[in-house]
Amino acid sequence: MDFESKLVPIMREGIDIIKMIFFKKLKAHLSQKYPDWEPAYIGKLSGAIINDLFGVVNTAEPFASFAKENKTHIEKEMKTIATEFEEMRIPLTDALRMQFLCDSQEGNDTPFILDRAKKFDILLVEREIPLPNHFLTMVRNLGDKFNLLHQLGTA
Repeated sequence: MDFESKLVPIMREGIDIIKMIFFKKLKAHLSQKYPDWEPAYIGKLSGAIINDLFGVVNTAEPFASFAKENKTHIEKEMKTIATEFEEMRIPLTDALRMQFLCDSQEGNDTPFILDRAKKFDILLVEREIPLPNHFLTMVRNLGDKFNLLHQLGTA
């Protein structure tokens, strides 16, 4: 197994940790913003927003129907991420770019993910693409802060 084939799964693990951190923050934010909404709905909406941001299309039911039925809510909340989660723009930018790079390594062309994040002003265009070790250091620091780290692989 060569270096790059070992690196991609480690990077994907880091991306997932950023997604989990954002999920926790988003879910708490939406619970405060919409106190009358059911917690289960807020959880599903948070997951659908993150899937939308990272270009994940969940075709399994009931998630596919939920995303379709709540497209308006998802779009509305996507428009507020850059301002309501300013502190997450760097981790999200780096995670989205790492996902793009991992996808490219696996032969998938997914520039639409970066374009969509740019459209919503989430992607910090001027920010340099992180080196894997810098990305993993950021992930470890945030993961520790949010108690989300199981043993993250080392590059």
